[in-house]
Amino acid sequence: MSIVIERVQSPSPALAAFLESHHADMEPTAPAESRHALPFDRLLVPGIRLFASLDDGHPVATGALATVDDGHEELKSMRTDPAMRGRGLGRAMLDFLLTDAASRGIRRVSLETGSMEFFAPARALYASAGFVECGPFGGYRPDPLSTFMTLVLPPASGVPARTG
Repeated sequence: MSIVIERVQSPSPALAAFLESHHADMEPTAPAESRHALPFDRLLVPGIRLFASLDDGHPVATGALATVDDGHEELKSMRTDPAMRGRGLGRAMLDFLLTDAASRGIRRVSLETGSMEFFAPARALYASAGFVECGPFGGYRPDPLSTFMTLVLPPASGVPARTG
């Protein structure tokens, strides 16, 4: 296994299929108005930085950072191939994204994820990295099917130390 994380700047059929699977996984968890994952083409627009973990050229994890406002970005499209879960790929992608954000002077990273049991592992991952629950941000509205979390990045030291 030779995994590298690369920034995605152009369409790829394999990555499009990987992200379509992400949407399919989430479809039974909530009605459409409570699912906020972006389709692949919307992840390739200015203001969004999409990254993929590749194993011999095949996507095994994704993550993106989308501009909310000056110094504040949103974590989007975090997904690990179900067959590869439990190997630290999600943690590696999250650490990579937080390092990327901090290196560009971003001061806060927030996210929206589901409040259902299906999303409990994701919420645990984010909490272990220091994210705390918060209210809706950006264009989000309160939704009982959403959990909002945020992390303030230290100004000089980059990614905060993990707790736990």
